Amino acid sequence: MQLNDWYNDGMSVDDYIESMTVHKESLLHIYDHFQLPKELPLVDQSLRIIVLTEDWCGDAMLNIPILLRVAEENDMSVRILLRDDNLELMDQYLTNGKSRSIPIFIFIDEDGKEVAKWGPRAEKIQEFVDNAREQLPPKEATDFEEKQKEMLLFLTKSYRDNQDMWNTVYNSIKNTLV
Repeated sequence: MQLNDWYNDGMSVDDYIESMTVHKESLLHIYDHFQLPKELPLVDQSLRIIVLTEDWCGDAMLNIPILLRVAEENDMSVRILLRDDNLELMDQYLTNGKSRSIPIFIFIDEDGKEVAKWGPRAEKIQEFVDNAREQLPPKEATDFEEKQKEMLLFLTKSYRDNQDMWNTVYNSIKNTLV
């Protein structure tokens, strides 16, 4: 399949949000409270965006609402594909050539050619996550699962409430497009 076909098969943003059961409230919180900087649109052409994601993904909860604000401001349309239902496409966008990390944003022109790709995290957010992971005990430790759950809750809360993270994501997406 070509990228235009994948785009056409994607669901609307509204349908995706309506189907969410895990991070819907937090995604909408970020969307409602994130303000784009006052600047010119980022791109001078109308692009379309394919988003590979899943509702359970905390990174998607953080990144998608920022992307939606960028898309609105820059007259870009967005279609959502669930990663686990679209592994053929996902496997073309593996992180480090091996991981099905999400979200992945694929920016295409009107001919369906890839113009840019972003994801799954902004570099500074990756550093934040790596630092949190370094604090975990070894996987063999009896309290590893408990500590990992605590870390994931901490990351999710940070993503939801830390507006500096939102701006970091915005700047990362912006730098991909300009």
